[in-house]
Amino acid sequence: MRKKYTWILFVAMAVLLVACSNDEANENGFYPFTGLETTEGTTDRAYSVMVNNDPKARPQSGLSKADIVFEMLTEGDITRFLAIYQSMDPDVVGPVRSAREYFFTLADGYDSIYVYHGAAAFIDDMIQSRQIENLPGAKYDNDGQLFVREPFRKAPHNSYFQFGAADEVAVERGYETEMTYEPLPFLADGEEVDGEDVRHVKINYSSNSVVEYEYDEANEAYTRYDDGEITIELDSEIPIEIDNVLIAMTEHRIIDDENRKFIDIESGGPAYLLQRGKVKSIEWKNRDGRIIPVEDGQVVPFVPGQTWINFVPDAPPKGVGEQVELNE
Repeated sequence: MRKKYTWILFVAMAVLLVACSNDEANENGFYPFTGLETTEGTTDRAYSVMVNNDPKARPQSGLSKADIVFEMLTEGDITRFLAIYQSMDPDVVGPVRSAREYFFTLADGYDSIYVYHGAAAFIDDMIQSRQIENLPGAKYDNDGQLFVREPFRKAPHNSYFQFGAADEVAVERGYETEMTYEPLPFLADGEEVDGEDVRHVKINYSSNSVVEYEYDEANEAYTRYDDGEITIELDSEIPIEIDNVLIAMTEHRIIDDENRKFIDIESGGPAYLLQRGKVKSIEWKNRDGRIIPVEDGQVVPFVPGQTWINFVPDAPPKGVGEQVELNE
């Protein structure tokens, strides 16, 4: 039976865990994608869920429980999320939206089960041909078990993934629901971060999509804003709190008349890493499918906790101005 929301005392994972074997990491009782300590098992299989970020889908449900959230552009220059869950399971995640190649590639890189609702035919073909383990909303649409259409929103912004049924359906589809993960690199307990003092960061994705992060010194975490509105949980209205923000710049290119995009998640490039009110200019790398911060060839550890990774175009769209603005 999968764990729910029990988090215990915040204790950081030593950087040496990166070199440990998977079995040793599991014995130490740290969640592999957050570096937070636990007395529960750490071998639950991760799920990666496509979460809608259209203005009509906000506020969303379940984002506060994700270990890692990727934010990337889709058509219409609006971003979408890939939320990876391993340490905690929310009851509900959503609204769930359709697949993109760069998202399911990331999900596969983290050895997770990919959850989405809808896809172009050629994307579905890719998912099948590449043997991406998945739970497709189109197959289980409003079945009352895995996916539910909620009446308070209109389609396509009303499909919600029910986490309690995930493992049962995954087993039915022949997937493993237990997995031992190599942990991400994390700061040791008491280890400080370095960088310049920056409390506010603004990402200008497009003229109609602006994301901001504001550091809250009291909580030692970042709050997030979409177009000036704070990102909160739908039911509780509690703001999302984030410990690491990695802003990764990379090539974006339109590939068809539908404004679908190619986003390079393989080649690496310049990046900003935000931690504890400081920012440093580094690089991002794709290491065995995972996106990792690197400085002078060395991996930069994350602060234990939740991480958001924003991929942004390496060349800002016309009329947008500066892509990333850093302010004290």
